[in-house]
Amino acid sequence: MQLPRQDLTLALYQCAPWPLDTEANLRRLNIAAQRAAQQGAQVLVTPEMFITGYNIGASACRQLAQASDGSYAQAVKAIAQQQGIAIAYGYPECDAVGHVYNAAQLVQGHDAPGLNYRKTHLFGALDRNQFSAAPLQSQLIELRGWAIGLLICYDVEFGENTRRLALAGADLVLVPTANMPDYDFVASTLVPVRAYENQVAVAYANYWGAEADVAYGGLSTVCNASGQVLGAAAREESLLVCTVRAEDLALARQRQSHVRELRQAQHPSADR
Repeated sequence: MQLPRQDLTLALYQCAPWPLDTEANLRRLNIAAQRAAQQGAQVLVTPEMFITGYNIGASACRQLAQASDGSYAQAVKAIAQQQGIAIAYGYPECDAVGHVYNAAQLVQGHDAPGLNYRKTHLFGALDRNQFSAAPLQSQLIELRGWAIGLLICYDVEFGENTRRLALAGADLVLVPTANMPDYDFVASTLVPVRAYENQVAVAYANYWGAEADVAYGGLSTVCNASGQVLGAAAREESLLVCTVRAEDLALARQRQSHVRELRQAQHPSADR
């Protein structure tokens, strides 16, 4: 049974990628988690492929990829437990038959279950040369009464992905991201629209800075379920801290009914 929702404070860690140095990335993750917890956050969200860097090439991705319960997961879980905060982070995942996925995982520091997600929509040659595309997923995890789902970067640009999570019962979607300045529209406009049209809060955590020949645009964003921007980072390293309120989620769902009407159309005999 889902617990009553409590207000949930999120911290988005917008930073430059540190490619290939997994130990250094885990050390700075610990520092960011400590800072986020000190500011009252219950969840920390990092950019896409945070543990290893994103634009690192197929060979490095394969070499550094791990199972979802590998040493990266164990190290992040230890950080989460030490700092008292849940952490959503990006990493390369290798499955049992050797496929490498662009993955993200939400872990908690105690025995509560985690959530692992694999990117379904690959962006250009950069993604396709490094990763396999995953099947569509709609798994959720509960935290402080919020049903939380994950997407990764390009996934949120396809409306059916957020809608699928919303229809599965999501209240909040976390989106680790590695997006470029040419696509600022996603953070400034598309993320609020995804939140509004699905009555879910959305947290979009991007890189800032350069990684080899790829530059990232920052502008990490948190929106509530009415599409209101609660906070947006600039083009600099930052820890963006915002609170999504249970009252605002309920109010958005009273005012807007897109998802409720779709559920009713799919299941007309259900209670209304």
